[in-house]
Amino acid sequence: MSFSQTSAGRYLRTLLILGRASNLPTVWSNFLAGWLLGGGSELAKLAWLWLGATCLYLGGMYLNDSFDAQFDQQHRPERPIPSGAIRAEAVWLWGWSWLILGFLILCLLGKATAWLGFLLLLSILIYDAIHKIFAFSPILMAMCRFLLILVGASVTEGGVGGGSALSVWSALVLAGYIVGVSYLARKESTGAIVGYWPCAFLAAPIVLALLVNQGRFWRQGFLLCAVFLIWVMASLRHTFWAPQPNLGRTVSALLAGIVLVDLMAVGGGTPSIWMMFLCLFLLALVFQRFIPAT
Repeated sequence: MSFSQTSAGRYLRTLLILGRASNLPTVWSNFLAGWLLGGGSELAKLAWLWLGATCLYLGGMYLNDSFDAQFDQQHRPERPIPSGAIRAEAVWLWGWSWLILGFLILCLLGKATAWLGFLLLLSILIYDAIHKIFAFSPILMAMCRFLLILVGASVTEGGVGGGSALSVWSALVLAGYIVGVSYLARKESTGAIVGYWPCAFLAAPIVLALLVNQGRFWRQGFLLCAVFLIWVMASLRHTFWAPQPNLGRTVSALLAGIVLVDLMAVGGGTPSIWMMFLCLFLLALVFQRFIPAT
């Protein structure tokens, strides 16, 4: 009998599904981008940032399922709580534990990081509590990712406002992209008709990349835009131009594309930076083969 077939293996898989662990590489990509845009310094802080952000994300995902238990009972009975794979009380406990641990870790990284971590924690909780009843909840999700970039920049010497404040602009562009992805994702569980208008938000990273990458950086910026655009169009094809539309596949692919948005934000840089983001992108795709992204 393999480990995945044992009770421990099944429980571990349940925890990974609850945490939507396949999206973790995109979280790591967000704060890495913020860290690089802030100037990048002190690898020890980056390691603590990785741990804190990971815990906050997992906590948010666990509480997401806790708040959505009744909705999932009707619309997504395969989720861990309605399927009986885990008790709701255990999910609440896991969720709060991850959130508190993540916030405490970020508090160790300085006052600015602690305040941004608090705002991130608050945004996560508000999103989890009202996203099913609030029409503009994708903006709340975008706020979480926006703050994650700033948290990454806050631990660097340059900080959030260092240099040209590119970390802030990049965070805003990422937020726009997340708004588009989130509005598409809202239709997945209800089976509602999907409109084209959220796709306009997906173009936000291209606008910033073309504005920022001027002069000798133009070719590199254009290449990044082309790769990103090809990925977005390939992702949307599964919903808008396929014989059998598959919105879940589109959303999953666009979520992996968050890493490409971050790569565009840092402008590629050295070969080692390219490799880091490429590895995170591939890791997100590999994880999605085993753990659902939504």
